Amino acid sequence: MGHLNCTVLPRFLPALLLLLSWIFGLSLGTELSFVTCGSVIKLLNIKHNVRLHSHDVRYGSGSGQQSVTGVAAVEDSNSYWSVRGTSDALCHRGTPVKCGQTIRLTHVNTGRNLHSHYFASPLSSNQEVSAFGEEGEGDHLDEWSVQCGGSVWKREEAVRFRHKATDALLSVTGEQYGRPIHGQTEVHAMSNPSQHSLWKAMEGIFMKPSESPPGSRDYSHLHTEF
Repeated sequence: MGHLNCTVLPRFLPALLLLLSWIFGLSLGTELSFVTCGSVIKLLNIKHNVRLHSHDVRYGSGSGQQSVTGVAAVEDSNSYWSVRGTSDALCHRGTPVKCGQTIRLTHVNTGRNLHSHYFASPLSSNQEVSAFGEEGEGDHLDEWSVQCGGSVWKREEAVRFRHKATDALLSVTGEQYGRPIHGQTEVHAMSNPSQHSLWKAMEGIFMKPSESPPGSRDYSHLHTEF
């Protein structure tokens, strides 16, 4: 009898959850107006119309860690990120992410976290942004604060992500790579807020807050958009 290769599973996670919702008749609920912990989402840089992306391609300079880029393609599965808490502050599934809350963004297909440090980025020489860690566990340089205007991170709202350790903002300014990732856009971090550092939650699987009593089984927490 064959077995499932668990190293391949993450790349099929969004489609798998959608399939399970169809098989078991799960309620997808009404559209959530906010982003919740445990959701798997794509993030769009509004200024440059590219989605935050990663892949198992390492930088040839700087840290040599897994590269993070922006892509124009909407349907690329390498653009899914899981919204998670930190090692010091749990983020319970379905809980709305608060403005100012510190989170980790874990790349679904590779299990590495959005990360930054004082290496120079390859094209613009801004602060490098990479993907780091194994199976969702890295270090304190994986932590980002959600900067938004109200009490919680609203889906229709443009937000910023401030790197906790360096105080820099996740940004795109339009520089494009050549081979082997031709046409993809550099993602880096910059100290000053601008139109280049505004992001919006787009497609994904959004976890609904559970209204079930403790200990009960609740299959109604998925809201899926692709």
